[in-house]
Amino acid sequence: MTYYIDQLQPGMSASLAKTVTEADIVLFAGISTDVNPAHLDEEYSKTTMFGGRIAHGMLSAGFISAVLANQLPGPGTIYLSQTLKFKAPVRPGDTVRATVTVKEVLAAKNRVVLDTVCTVGGNVVIEGECMMMPPKRPA
Repeated sequence: MTYYIDQLQPGMSASLAKTVTEADIVLFAGISTDVNPAHLDEEYSKTTMFGGRIAHGMLSAGFISAVLANQLPGPGTIYLSQTLKFKAPVRPGDTVRATVTVKEVLAAKNRVVLDTVCTVGGNVVIEGECMMMPPKRPA
């Protein structure tokens, strides 16, 4: 389903959950070229403040994009901006729940501001805010 500007209102929310796999981390490293050993090298990452490997923060943040594109507002959505605060690590095997909630509808500009959050087991791992442009209703 696609939501148009006149159908969106503060408080509307959608989410998805995805378990981060070893393959996700390796593929994201290849696509992004971010080969930081904190993500890929278990021995190295044991010496870090995390005590083990962590997933790329932007991998988890990408799940926010998936909610916007697939659910709220849905297909045709254009992502305009995003703030992110990384609060806790995501580890291989963690299930990340990305949730977006409409905060403000700017109908005259066809823009929507949403609160964005990713959690693992109820703990916030990423929080932020985005602005997006929902698709225009077909003529």
